Amino acid sequence: MFKALPVICILVLLSGCSGGPKPALAPAPEPAAAPEAAPAPDTTSGGKIAIDSLDDLPTHTYPLSGTVTDLLNDPAAMAALQEAYRRDLESDLATYEITDEATLKAKYGSLMILDLLDGNDGEALEYLDKVKALEDKEASRLMSGLTARALIDARTTAGRDETTPAFKDAYRKALTRRVEALPWDVCQDQAKSNKGRAEFMSENLLMGVVQSRLEPAAAAMGALSADLAGSVIGMRYAMDHVLPLNPIVAEVYGAYIQEHNQEKHDIWPGRDVTLAADAGLQPVMIGIWDSGVDVNVFRDIVFTNPDEKVDGRDDDGNGFVDDIHGIAFDLDGNYSTDMLHPLGDQEGKLEAAFTSMQGFQDLTSAIDSPEAAAVRKKLAGMPPDEVGPFLTTLSFGGLYSHGTHVAGIASRGNPFARLLVARITFDYHQTPQAMTLETARRLADDYRRTAQYFADHGVRVVNMSWGWSFKEIEGGLEANGVGEDAEERAAMAREMIDILSDGLRDAMTATPQILYVAAAGNEDNDVEFNVTIPSGFDLPNLMVVGAVDQAGDPTSFTSGGRNVKVYADGFQVESNVPGGGTMKMSGTSMASPNVCNLAAKLIALRPGLTPTEVIGLIEKGADPHPEHPEILLMNPKASVGLLES
Repeated sequence: MFKALPVICILVLLSGCSGGPKPALAPAPEPAAAPEAAPAPDTTSGGKIAIDSLDDLPTHTYPLSGTVTDLLNDPAAMAALQEAYRRDLESDLATYEITDEATLKAKYGSLMILDLLDGNDGEALEYLDKVKALEDKEASRLMSGLTARALIDARTTAGRDETTPAFKDAYRKALTRRVEALPWDVCQDQAKSNKGRAEFMSENLLMGVVQSRLEPAAAAMGALSADLAGSVIGMRYAMDHVLPLNPIVAEVYGAYIQEHNQEKHDIWPGRDVTLAADAGLQPVMIGIWDSGVDVNVFRDIVFTNPDEKVDGRDDDGNGFVDDIHGIAFDLDGNYSTDMLHPLGDQEGKLEAAFTSMQGFQDLTSAIDSPEAAAVRKKLAGMPPDEVGPFLTTLSFGGLYSHGTHVAGIASRGNPFARLLVARITFDYHQTPQAMTLETARRLADDYRRTAQYFADHGVRVVNMSWGWSFKEIEGGLEANGVGEDAEERAAMAREMIDILSDGLRDAMTATPQILYVAAAGNEDNDVEFNVTIPSGFDLPNLMVVGAVDQAGDPTSFTSGGRNVKVYADGFQVESNVPGGGTMKMSGTSMASPNVCNLAAKLIALRPGLTPTEVIGLIEKGADPHPEHPEILLMNPKASVGLLES
């Protein structure tokens, strides 16, 4: 899992369209009788059962006959699924003491959608209020459920026929009243994103997601997991109550943006530090542990092994063949000599991918560029069966460019930076390859070998804008029909994440002289509760970084938790991509190398610093956000000042 936030991903296509469960790679429901609710665990004390992590919650599945498309078009089957799904949600909330806010928001959001579908507007408002109360980010709290609230307002004043001019006028007035009350300086980024999403969402696009992601999982499993059931219900809600009103949403947000049209103040240039090329400082080796790097972009600063040459042999006897600029491992954990992911089935599609990626970035930032116009036009006329290949190409573009983009951020403004590449591989296909125990063990060994390689070549700081989660591995098993049932898949996923966790923890612990900087993730959750590595680790030589925007305000996507001590710019950060161009990308993937960049500069200025001392300088130099004192904003100038004082 790479922790960038390319707007081409499925989460961006669907997030916000329902406010409920996000799509997952999982299997599919039965247009028949609702299944019996799972029996609740025994509680001898009479109270709720305390849980420590996401995988402590029970698994729920829903049988399927036919396809997901059949299900979506069968009102009786959808009603049965909704009833069963509601029962399980309510049972979980009644039985377990869930303290994780992201998990609670997801469950309340799902219940809100169910109530809106069932016409229970009063109950839906109660869940909207519960979700809003849990939002810890100001923009997210202020904008929580605006379209759903406007829908309820319009139902109250104009009836339930959403196709009438009277209803649409009532909806427009209700949404306008709420949007105009938003403070521009806080909400502008999310407002622009909402406008862009409303402009390119379509039923063909959603059905393309169904065909390319949900149907294959359903065919493999013949049953729906809770995640996939929630996605199907969210799809139905989006098609019935979001898509028809999206033109009004785009219109209202467009007017709001045009009226204000003033960019947030960018705090980062005033905090930045650039090292002078003639300062005579000691070079600092930075490990870019990522999806691969176009070494030609960084020809002057990339590590070159003087004892190795490209001849298919291990010339220096270090156990790695042709490791000229670093090492690499493929999707199965086997050694590779490719510093960039091979094009494979995406041969000839890269240029189109980059163009569309930039267009999506512009769309969700309300930038009226030629690339944005081209993507909008392309999506408007795209039949469902072309959506899957299109998304696969865009996902590959994100994977292919990710490491190069990170490397550019990590080395910017530092003529003494030297980059050593360690490529790790993740799947970009709509149905990802299922992990096996053998692969997990190979990957764990790869992590140990990579960390030792870093140590052997004098690497001082490593950026890790990637990770694994329990849910990701479980979802891959579900998508491929692995395991007898949900309980077996959960057990397999737990064993695999434990193997990966042990290997990665061992690797980092065995190299205490290296500072590892990791991205928190883009799931807006607690990294420990959701069993995410490495961001869930608590190690003395690890910094976990969250993302804020240009003004230092928390992004809607950034994950958090007690391990996330410092936040950096992770919104629309411009950096290099393979081939020598540049692109803006968002995500904690971009925030993490900003902190890595500062760490390398501190080490260049004072080579004797230990990882603990570097962490201390970065944390002490950071200053709290005015409205969110728990968010410490990276301040390179202040941290360097502490070093010099």
